[in-house]
Amino acid sequence: MNKKANTYKVTIAALLIAIGILIPMISPLKIILEPASFTLASHVATMIAMFLSPAIAAAVAIGTAFGFLLGGFPIVIALRAASHVIFAFVGAKILSRRPNILQNQKSFWMFNLSLGILHALCEVIVVSLFYFSGNLSSDYYNQGMLMSVMLLVGVGTVVHSMVDFWLAKIVWKTVGKQSRVKSTSYIK
Repeated sequence: MNKKANTYKVTIAALLIAIGILIPMISPLKIILEPASFTLASHVATMIAMFLSPAIAAAVAIGTAFGFLLGGFPIVIALRAASHVIFAFVGAKILSRRPNILQNQKSFWMFNLSLGILHALCEVIVVSLFYFSGNLSSDYYNQGMLMSVMLLVGVGTVVHSMVDFWLAKIVWKTVGKQSRVKSTSYIK
């Protein structure tokens, strides 16, 4: 990789981390039903990073987890954000090997759903550790494993993830068209 391309990627990664830190801190659209939280577009920076490379996606995911800590979210929510490293890295790896996956609607939505399921699985594991530890700080845990973990976190995360990935694709496609920023070949 040449120096100019490397500088470009580092700069984009730094901007995405900054955005990922700011979104949970300042977003007026956040719903916290611990152990779940839904902050509109909170995954978009990490998902845009997936279009660049697996390493950048992982770095942005780690950076955005700090945004949840700095935003005063409960530790379970910050740890859920830290688990994004897994889906971001895996998703970026798939995109790097199969860049055409986003070119048609069917493969885009199948990839998006698969990514959402992996994302939810990682978050359900994190929340389950808190659920089974008995270290419960929220009344939502009292609704039981099915309601508080599987439905609220699991299904909620799949839907939230799919919306945010769709938004990430739109943002990245728009930025690539509206500026001199070179878009990756994943999205045309």
